[in-house]
Formats: sequence, C-alpha cells, structure tokens
Amino acid sequence: MLRTPTGGAPKNGTAGTAGRLVSIGTVLTTLRDEFPEVTISKIRFLEAEGLVEPRRTPSGYRKFSTDDVERLAHILRLQRDHYLPLKVIREQLEALARGEQIRIPAPPANGDATDPTGQAAVYGEVGRERPTVARVGRAELLAAAEVDEVQLVEWESYGLLAEGPDGGFDAEAVTVARLVADLGRFGLEPRHLRAMKAAADREAGLVEQVVAPLRRHRNPQTRAHAEATMKELAGLSVRLHEALVQTALGVRLR
Repeated sequence: MLRTPTGGAPKNGTAGTAGRLVSIGTVLTTLRDEFPEVTISKIRFLEAEGLVEPRRTPSGYRKFSTDDVERLAHILRLQRDHYLPLKVIREQLEALARGEQIRIPAPPANGDATDPTGQAAVYGEVGRERPTVARVGRAELLAAAEVDEVQLVEWESYGLLAEGPDGGFDAEAVTVARLVADLGRFGLEPRHLRAMKAAADREAGLVEQVVAPLRRHRNPQTRAHAEATMKELAGLSVRLHEALVQTALGVRLR
C-alpha cells in the first residue's frame, strides 16, 4: 500500500528545508543522493507531464517547495522500484490527493495473453507503454496488416521490417506493417519510407547512448531502470518528430 508522498518523515534527505523554495539545480543536487541518474531534463519532463507543478518567479524561473521535492522522489521510486508507467503513477497520485488508499498493481502473469494485432496495441497513445507479447508469425503479420506476401517481401527488401534470427517478428512489427500499408494508400511507396527508417535508426542510436551508462551500472535496480528510461526517451523522440513535421507543414493540431 502506498502512502502519500508528502506524508511522514523525509526519506534519504530528499526534502528541503520546510517552507523554503529552491531552484531546479538545488532539487537536482538533493535528489541525486538517492537517484544518481536523475537529470534536469528528467525533472522538466515530469513537469511537462503534469506530475509536479513548481511555482514560477516573475522572471519565469522554477521554484520547488519541500512537497514538490518529496513528490518527485516518490515518483522516481515508483519508476525505479516498481517500474510503473507514468500514466499509472499519475492516477495513483490523483487517488492519494483524494485521500484514497491504493495498492501497487501486480504485474500481469506470464501466461496472460495480449493481442498484438488489436487496434489498441497498434494505434495506442504516443509514448504509452505497451505490454510485452509473444513474437508474431509471418502469416499473423500478413493478416493483421491485410497485405500479401509480395508486399511484405518488398517491405523487407527496403529494411522496413525484418524477421528475427529465430523467425517471427516482434509485436511492434504489426504497427509498422499497418502504418506502411496506410501510407501506401496515399501513394507513398516503400522506397519513399527509407529516409524515415534511417532517421528512426539514428534516433534509436541516440537513445541507446543515453541509457548505456545505466545498463553498465553495478546496481541491478539502476540497470532495470534503463528500460523505463529508454521508453520515456522513445516517447519524447516520437512526440518531437511529430511536432517538427507539423511545424514544417504549417499544420496546427486541435
């Protein structure tokens, strides 16, 4: 059962002086006693996601209260120790604010099946974590994307999809296949999409550079946290790509 992040005594020195407002740099220094991998970008990301709301000075500088720092520490513990996605953490914080008692949801059993070809799994919210599922067979991928073998072979020839060493495709291949098929209906052929694939490979390389130090860390929890960090960075990368495309096209999403 979770306690409110602002209740009780501070843990590991994560709270500042009572009633004192501190800068984001001071918050970073304080949190790093317990979370050595935290960065200013991470704190800003959590703010952008609405998980913490620091005050602003007339000049626009962030100022964090003791409760803000404890809230950040609570969020980081839930990510590090329980691997909870931000959506679940947000829901739990809202429940705590209402005075409700909550429990950390148990992870799904290994035998729980998730349909990798379902609409929610394919067209889920950008940056949202998807459950781990088994690999998808070739016939299953063809059926999910509603294409034939000739089209799939062409996509493979351009590097848009690839079977694993032991056969089969990962679940994300279903998303790729459906999106490539949808783009094809607008006249975009696989050869036109090679630039997108190359850009995605470069973005993935940048994400891997960021998480590489976490994966090499001696602390098993830190290494495990690398996976959550990678998912967050991937989500941010996708959102940035979308924003840049919309900006380039002069399109405003409502």
